[in-house]
Amino acid sequence: MALKIPIFTDDPGWHGEQLKAAFTRRDVEAQFVSLQDCYLNIAHQSVIQIPYFEQTLPHGAFVRGISGGTLQQVISRLNILQILSMQNVIIYNSGKAIERTVDKAMTSFLLQQNGVATPATWVCESRQHANNIRASVGSKPLVLKPLFGSQGQGVRQLLQYEPLPVPMQMHIDGVYYLQEFIATPNSPHDYRVFVVAGKVIAAMKRTAHHHWVNNVAAGSHCESMAPNETIENLAINASKAVDIDYCGVDIIQSITGEYYVLEVTSIPAWKGLQSVTSVNIAQLLVDDFLSKLAV
Repeated sequence: MALKIPIFTDDPGWHGEQLKAAFTRRDVEAQFVSLQDCYLNIAHQSVIQIPYFEQTLPHGAFVRGISGGTLQQVISRLNILQILSMQNVIIYNSGKAIERTVDKAMTSFLLQQNGVATPATWVCESRQHANNIRASVGSKPLVLKPLFGSQGQGVRQLLQYEPLPVPMQMHIDGVYYLQEFIATPNSPHDYRVFVVAGKVIAAMKRTAHHHWVNNVAAGSHCESMAPNETIENLAINASKAVDIDYCGVDIIQSITGEYYVLEVTSIPAWKGLQSVTSVNIAQLLVDDFLSKLAV
């Protein structure tokens, strides 16, 4: 195998094995590497030192996961991706795209600025501001989310007279990310739409059981669906708004019929989606990634 590619991840799991098999089918050797094991060496011409790639930098790298940590650790790991890009290594998804989407506030801003329908959102640190926001929306429920988070963890609905959590640090690290709650017709559900290279390649409906959080990790039921034109356009425009190679876009429809983009995920899981579609998602991702390499 002439070409060797790192897959950045700390826990390859099912997704890593799917990607590795897809690379193998294209005669490419994939090597799992943790960003924690890479380091910056400004005394060396290559600058970034990557396990298994000590002699020369790879042509590209596939980012499957960035582990959590302190702010300094996360910045250090993102810096590795940014510097690799500066050294003409193709990063998929790019560090900039990951930064924009890991931060829900920036995602919401970019969606709104690019005319992509998204629920009304407020972000602040002041408890007084948060209470003022709640008072301004009257009886409408809001959703409180961690600014950095995934799989529905830490998400809670705030009813009008429910107090804010105390202490804040135990829940959302002292930042209030408040979003308008969108009620759905019938049982709680939303749509996960997978976009690769500006095209929708698969989609599913996620229906919650005994809860209003629709993430697959929270136990939602997955059902294949063909997105209508509105959902498809929203997903594509959301991916363009954050300037990303591929992503999972979460879309919800309100009781009154409008569609809104809830989130854009730059390192999306697709095990649930793969279970209800015949499209080989890992292979499409690998093929799109390889098409970007000038080798």
